[in-house]
Order: sequence, then structure tokens, then C-alpha cells
Amino acid sequence: MRVHPYLIKVKAMQAANLVGYVKRVSPGFVEASGPLCTVGDICEIDCKVSSFDSNALTVLAEVASVEEGRTVLIPLNQSANILPDSRVRVLPSNYEAPVGDAFAGRLIDAMGQALDGKKEVLSESSLPISGTVLKPMDRSEPGEVVQTGIKAIDGLLTIGKGQRLGVFAASGVGKTTLMAQLSRQVQADRCVICLVGERGREVETLWRNISENPDELKHYTCVAATSDVSAALRARAVYQALALAEYWRGRGEHVLLLIDSVTRFAMALREIGLAAGAPPTLRAYTPNVFDALPRMVERCGSAKSGGAITAVMTVLSETDEVDDPIVEVMKSLLDGHIVLSRTLAEQGHFPAVDITKSISRQSDKLMDSSHLKAARHIIAMLSAYEEAKVLIESGIYQSGSNSLIDDAISTKKNLNQFLQQGDLETTPLSSTIAALLSLSQDGVANA
Repeated sequence: MRVHPYLIKVKAMQAANLVGYVKRVSPGFVEASGPLCTVGDICEIDCKVSSFDSNALTVLAEVASVEEGRTVLIPLNQSANILPDSRVRVLPSNYEAPVGDAFAGRLIDAMGQALDGKKEVLSESSLPISGTVLKPMDRSEPGEVVQTGIKAIDGLLTIGKGQRLGVFAASGVGKTTLMAQLSRQVQADRCVICLVGERGREVETLWRNISENPDELKHYTCVAATSDVSAALRARAVYQALALAEYWRGRGEHVLLLIDSVTRFAMALREIGLAAGAPPTLRAYTPNVFDALPRMVERCGSAKSGGAITAVMTVLSETDEVDDPIVEVMKSLLDGHIVLSRTLAEQGHFPAVDITKSISRQSDKLMDSSHLKAARHIIAMLSAYEEAKVLIESGIYQSGSNSLIDDAISTKKNLNQFLQQGDLETTPLSSTIAALLSLSQDGVANA
């Protein structure tokens, strides 16, 4: 039986006007004496232009910590002029994320509000912002190949529907370009793009390029929280994107979820954790970061009941050695990782995928026997060449010393040509496999 809209509003109504008062204002966070609320709730704080102004505006803030007589809030608008003794009120039903088909073809912020200059998005329903994690026996293993149109990935790092994949690299080696290419070329019912802590210019460029094709626009939804917004909004952007992906997966659709980047999401969580008084650990990351990352990853995947979220998440390493704590945690959580090399990027080799350091944990189950054999041979040749690179380039290596290295030397030029690809170029999977088999056979023939 359908519930009357009036009853829905009555259920969401807050009969008691629970309030608290601001006791301390610090850069990035506010301490108050209340109201009665829990972590993640959204509160409304009276905000005056000055202490002599009788017309109070309001600013929204997210609850970061609650203890007896003390509530820590992160204002969503960091430029708000909040004064001591300002009144704080908790808002009802704000621990949920708006979802629905109304968000298809829209650019929104972390609160589900329009950023594309169009009319307000009217959500059909909402889901808990914390989401739901599929139980182990409710999941299905990726069994269908997701074609990216990128030879290096389809041929050697094949991924499946519902797989969770990471793109690891330092800044400036082509992560954003690779993500944009995946958003255009991967065939999925929906594509949800989440931009966390990005420059406003990049958000505008991405959405303008997507909007150039009106026929495909309904396929995309972009959730953006630029670098200038509060930590609470940057973190909430990821949860909003996940909620939208979960909504469409629940209807049996295949959703491609692109998050750029997990590192900036972790930094936002670190700001919130430090404001809440959590103890800093390695690289000053607080415990809430390492609690949130596994849940974010586990919210993705394939469901036995139908529907899948194939997730590709970029991880920005602090150095080119890719050894910071967020990188190590994400490698242990994901179903595979693609490492981008600055050396290859500087040589004009794009996409700058370092095959020997990358892995797809599902590729062996997705490739047929001939494809798998060829891929393993190619990867072995690349690895052998890297190990002997100094000897080869210095002229010390003698032909015939190692058959695998000889194979690699004879096919290196053709291998490089195979692995390079323009960001507007799409290669069918059948053509990629045929080229891979030919390269592998050439290597054996030249041995």
C-alpha cells in the first residue's frame, strides 16, 4: 500500500526544537553545547554579519564529534561569520543522500544541489549516506569482461564487471586523462563521476566535454567538491556518489563509478578527524580514515540479485615511489591496481601504464587460455627487460644469454607501439587480443 505524502512528512517532522549554542569558533570547526544529535547529522547555525545585526542568516554544518556537553561541527561554508552564542539546530533526515533518475545527466555538489546552471534537482527518494555493504554470500564474482577500449588494460590487465580497481601515480602523469577516457569508452548503463578536491577549471572542462553530446548526457552524473570547499563537503561528495551508484545497482543496472581521488577523500577525513580530536597516526592520518576506506571499497561490486558497480579509483601518491600509507591500504583492499610511470610519461608514452608493477586480480579468470598464455609471455618479457635494462643499454648484455631477454629485445619496439594509445582512440577487444597473440608469437619465433 502506498504511503500518503502527508504521513511521510509527519514521520520526518521534528516535534521538539532541539538546540545548542556555539561556545568556541576555530578555523575549520565550531564547538557547541548541543543539540542532541549524532556524528554525520547536519545542523543549522545562526550566522550574523556582525554582533549588531539583528537579521541572522544560517549556515549548515556537519557533526564531527559528540560528547557530554560538547559537539564539534564542521561548517559546510568556511567563509561564514559564526559568532559565540549563536544558536545551533539539528535538521531532520539529513543523514540521507538524495537519489533517483532526476540526477541523470546532471552536475551536482555533495548535497545533491545543481552546479550545472539548470533548475534544481528534485530527488525521487533517498538512501542512508553511510550506504549498505553487500554480505559476502550476496556478492557475485566478476565473470563478464568490461571493455575499456585501451589496449594495455584490455590485453594485459583485463577487468570484469563489478571489479574494484585503483589507478596509482604521483601528480602530472595522466590519471585524470585516463579517467576521462574510461568514462567515454566503457560501456555501462550509468557512469557516476566523483571529483574530490579538484580544481574548478577541471570540473568545468570535464562537464563541458561530456555535455557536447546531448544524446549521451543522460548516461552521466557528476558529483563535484572542489578544493576550496570544506572538508565535510569533500568527504560527503564520495558518499553521495556511492549512494547514487547503489541506487542504480539496486535496480539491476551496471554502474561505472569513477572517483578522483581517494587520497583527497582521505585528506578531508583527516581534517575532520583532527578537528574532532582524534589522535594522528602515520602521516597524521586519523583512525577514521582507515575505518572509512574499506567500507567505501566494499560498497562497490556485483550483486547476485543483479546489478554491479565497477569502480575505478585514483590514488595520488606523495612521491613517484608510490609508498605512502593510503597507497598501501588501497592496494590491499582493491581487486587490482594500475600504476602510472612518470618515466614513461616523460618519454611521451601514454597511457603511462607500468605493466610490470600493475595487476588485475580477476584477469586470469576472464581471459581464455590463448589470451592468458600470450599475456603472461608479454608480461614476462617486459619484466625480464626491466631487470636487464642497464646491461642492455650499456652494451654489456650478450645475445643468447637469456632467451626471454632476447625475446624482449626483438619485440620491444612493437611492444611499445602496442602499449601506446591516444586518449581519443578506442580499440575493440578482438583487435587487442589478435595483436597480443601476434606479438607473443613473434617473440617466440625470434628466440
